Amino acid sequence: MKLPVLKPKKMISILRKNGFYIDHQTGSHITLLNNKTNQRVTVSYHSKDIKRGTLQNILKQAGINMDEFIKLLKK
Repeated sequence: MKLPVLKPKKMISILRKNGFYIDHQTGSHITLLNNKTNQRVTVSYHSKDIKRGTLQNILKQAGINMDEFIKLLKK
């Protein structure tokens, strides 16, 4: 299945549903942290869609597999 195209705002919302919180922002980059898994993910916050390759890397850094991502996307 192909990854959907998302806006950064939606991606941050999905990460927050998965236990991440916004740690800090530097310029146009928002860093989210998950205390349980001690994982840190950075999302570039802009008005354009996130490219599929970048989205795949964000999910990999966050430790979220495709099935889990689809469930979070539908919530």
